[in-house]
Amino acid sequence: MTFANVGTLGVKPGKRDEVVAILTRRNPQLESAGCLMYEVGISDDDPNTVYVAELWTSADAHQASLKLDAVRSAIAEAMPLLSGEMGGNRFTVTGSPLRD
Repeated sequence: MTFANVGTLGVKPGKRDEVVAILTRRNPQLESAGCLMYEVGISDDDPNTVYVAELWTSADAHQASLKLDAVRSAIAEAMPLLSGEMGGNRFTVTGSPLRD
């Protein structure tokens, strides 16, 4: 079943745009690893938070993606810019009105 990971990343003051740039870098390995969607967002109401919504073919595909060199490199680059505050939810998608 399709797996969703929707979360927030707290960033250090003034580092939001750097984190967004890291997370939105083109990475063709994600699609081949089973990523169906990876969206990064911000809110002017919360300048120290980055929002990430991911959709994967399975929870296993998501877990395996964390072993990809490009993903590990992006995580290592972003970590010093993060505040450590993280939140979100993971769930199995049961359906959508946009597809059969």
